[in-house]
Amino acid sequence: MDIKKQLHFTILAICFSLVSFAQILEPVKWTHSIEQISETDYDLTFVASIDNGWYVYSQEEPDGFGPIPTLFTFNSAENNYKLIGETSEPKIAPKFDKVFELDLKKFEGQAVFKQRISTLNSELDVIDVIVEYQTCNDEKCIPGDHTFKISLDGSEIKEKEVVIDERSQQLSSDLKLNIVGWDKYEAKTIKEKTNLSIFLLGFLGGLIALLTPCVFPMIPLTVSFFTKSSGDSKKGLVNSLLYGFFIFIIYALLSIPFHLLDSLDPGILNNISTNVTLNIIFFVIFIVFAFSFFGYYELTLPQSWSAAMDSKANKIGGFIGIFFMALTLAIVSFSCTGPILGTLLGSSLTADGGAMQLTMGMSGFGLALALPFSLFAMFPKWLNSLPKSGGWLNTVKVVLGFVELALALKFLSNADLVEHWGLLKREVFIGLWIIIALGLVLYLFGKIKFPHDGPIGKLSKYRITTALLFLAFAIYLIPGLSNSKYSNLKLLSGFPPPLFYSLYDKTSECPLDLNCYKDLDVGLAQAKQQGKPILLDFTGWACVNCRKMEEQVWSTTDVYDMLSENYVIISLYVDDKKLLPEDEQFQYLRQNGTVKDIETIGDKWATLQTINFQNNSQPYYVLMDHNLELLNTTNAYEPDAEDYYEWLKTGLENFNK
Repeated sequence: MDIKKQLHFTILAICFSLVSFAQILEPVKWTHSIEQISETDYDLTFVASIDNGWYVYSQEEPDGFGPIPTLFTFNSAENNYKLIGETSEPKIAPKFDKVFELDLKKFEGQAVFKQRISTLNSELDVIDVIVEYQTCNDEKCIPGDHTFKISLDGSEIKEKEVVIDERSQQLSSDLKLNIVGWDKYEAKTIKEKTNLSIFLLGFLGGLIALLTPCVFPMIPLTVSFFTKSSGDSKKGLVNSLLYGFFIFIIYALLSIPFHLLDSLDPGILNNISTNVTLNIIFFVIFIVFAFSFFGYYELTLPQSWSAAMDSKANKIGGFIGIFFMALTLAIVSFSCTGPILGTLLGSSLTADGGAMQLTMGMSGFGLALALPFSLFAMFPKWLNSLPKSGGWLNTVKVVLGFVELALALKFLSNADLVEHWGLLKREVFIGLWIIIALGLVLYLFGKIKFPHDGPIGKLSKYRITTALLFLAFAIYLIPGLSNSKYSNLKLLSGFPPPLFYSLYDKTSECPLDLNCYKDLDVGLAQAKQQGKPILLDFTGWACVNCRKMEEQVWSTTDVYDMLSENYVIISLYVDDKKLLPEDEQFQYLRQNGTVKDIETIGDKWATLQTINFQNNSQPYYVLMDHNLELLNTTNAYEPDAEDYYEWLKTGLENFNK
């Protein structure tokens, strides 16, 4: 593949990553057939059946920035056969495409592709073919691939059958609820602003990384290199813009492997996010990052890596050389950017958006890091306005060290919640955050020093302002230590443990002391007995958005009264690691032929959600009656309390009808 195609594929791979994978989509189905033409020649036919509203694109390379063309790869290992001519496709005229804003050849409904082959080996009996394609509708695009195993005699090739025992089959069948009412209501998807917020947080992280000693001094040096070394100001500008673009690409691409994991098993990122061992590892890593920022040691990638990248940049030059220069920056700045990237990685994987949020965060981070190199190249006089490097850069690092300490507690809290150890009850967590905030205030006022701190003269207004902000934050946290109505720190919902995970005695282990049931069968029985509709709440102990909904939306008067008086709440925790009784553990055979071991309560509820609602994100809310009939659209993260109340009210009205 040439350089143009590599760049083309890279850009589109990032675009694919920006598509939400909360819903499991498969808009294209493939079939094949074979026809013998002569003793050695065969015609292979591949048929794509395309869902209404979706398109598959031609094999032709588009002019300009367009979709990935359909590509067939024929496995002719050991020269068993050869291709005769090119793979044919339907002849159609180009149409305007809203996604790429180009006239493109795209197929809808059905597309038939044909390829003639000639066998070279009489022992050849099976041919492997892979088709890679892109499918889009007028709003989004997703990548796809399919592998064909074709028998020359036309017989069906049976894949190795995966068998589960009768007990597992029966228990798997019990997970299918036969929900009715889908013809009336469609699923409501998570609002895009959730992903926009993580992008903005990533962008903020990138801006902070710019103010560290590893990155800040590089800005004027790199810009000057591009604007002066080429001898051509226009070429220097183009090179610096390309340099910034490659910085963005490198950081955005770091999230791609997590999308591949997500596509293999929709529940795998949730399993990662709630994995106790992983959360404890993140806790330890963040502690290590914090003390690195304090100046007790430096965390760097092997120097040989940066030397190798720098050598390649100097030898190759041009387009590829600039890419290696950007990669060199990413490596040499790791001691400062690594902890911030670790924060993004850990926060995304232990949140509800998984790979999607990670892509948004990493893209925001890369964009913020890249912008100065491009902007200062466009307006070189701005370089004169940059502050000089100095001790203030180390102060930024130490402040970040305190932030890393606070974030480390979040990961320990996740593990504690999932395993119910009781180590970090809500008040203990908040108390430790108060101590960290006050420690930072003392540092900024010069009462605490770290290894790389120099003598402090007169305190700057920025230092004093920052200290006062953190002091105000510590004061804001103090009511969280109480057992009063002021303990619900709404601005921090989702970060501290939930209100019911408390040192104080609570009437129930449900959000806001509401009555809820954590078993589906028990909850259904209670709903029938009380004659009330059901709010089916797919949630998680380590689910940040779930806590935000409970503490910011459910806590409002109208919503709280509606839930407490008119609904039976069934809260199913998809990350509950408590083992099911042995006679309730089983194997579930997925549609893709793989087997999932259902061993914990969380495994059971997560699989039930995926089977019945084709959704694996939390929070996820379903209103239904005793006969499992939907009463309204399904709902997800809805931060607008009025909209959520209207949704509940409509469901109740439909139930009463």
